[in-house]
Amino acid sequence: MNIEETKKVTHSLLETFNKASQVALDLREAGLKKETKSDNTPVSNGDIEVNRILTSKIKEITPNIPIVSEESTSHKKDIGLKNFWLIDPIDGTRDYINNRDEFTLNAALILDKKPAIGIITAPAKKRVFYSYGLSHSYELINNKEISLMNKKKNLNEYTAVSYSNELKPEILEIHKKYKINSFQKMKSSLKFCVIAAGEFDMYVAEPRACEWDIAAGHAILEHSGGKVTDFNYNEIYYGKPEFKNPSLILKSKNIL
Repeated sequence: MNIEETKKVTHSLLETFNKASQVALDLREAGLKKETKSDNTPVSNGDIEVNRILTSKIKEITPNIPIVSEESTSHKKDIGLKNFWLIDPIDGTRDYINNRDEFTLNAALILDKKPAIGIITAPAKKRVFYSYGLSHSYELINNKEISLMNKKKNLNEYTAVSYSNELKPEILEIHKKYKINSFQKMKSSLKFCVIAAGEFDMYVAEPRACEWDIAAGHAILEHSGGKVTDFNYNEIYYGKPEFKNPSLILKSKNIL
């Protein structure tokens, strides 16, 4: 796909994401039905309905591209996928279930094992982020498309987001290297977006979670001028065995 094609696909999905975001909030307001999956993680009827809405529209737009979703078994055993969608209907299900506001809806189009499109909404925060190529990363604010390319802080103080309030020595060492002054806990893929938006500067994590948790955010951050690598500063590719993530270092354009 060229940039005009990825732009068209992205824009054609935004209305569906807004609809799915509202459905997620409405279902939570009505009272969620919750279950525990075989891996001991929670799932709700909200996750399942959002997955249905997103996958249905994506199949309509790109019928020949496989979809790998956290809440579906399709294509999860496929080996050697190069071009495919990665969907995490609701990232941060525990926050979603417990009436917190950091949960997100996520979809990424992977082309040649790299994220080419990323769409993330944070319904409870009323934030919408998307990207479809280098220098084409945006937040939708009051229905206006605001570029994330120039979202930089004019401060000499660097801040990070983290998965936990207690950081391991290896992570603290990386923070020290980049002169991180403080960090704030944030669990969902919203952390990619706030780094892309220049609100924070770094996120560091040991290998955990799966590709659908990070692909959309990866696209949004890199297309905004930031960088996503593993601990050895290698580029991250998608379609790995069992769709497992490596270690992660997210850097904003502020510290590159």
